[in-house]
Amino acid sequence: MILILLSAVLILVVGGCVCVVWAARGGPRWTRVVARGTLLAGELTRSSGRGGNGRGGDADD
Repeated sequence: MILILLSAVLILVVGGCVCVVWAARGGPRWTRVVARGTLLAGELTRSSGRGGNGRGGDADD
């Protein structure tokens, strides 16, 4: 069951990346919508892993 779930997530991630590239090259409107959602999800994922300090991983002060 977990293999099916991970496979589905991988397919969604790869599909989102393909839409980002396609939208950058002037794809149809739906690719721009999917690309925007993919980039937003990436930003949310990146910001959730920062630990709340908001500095973006600058740990070498």
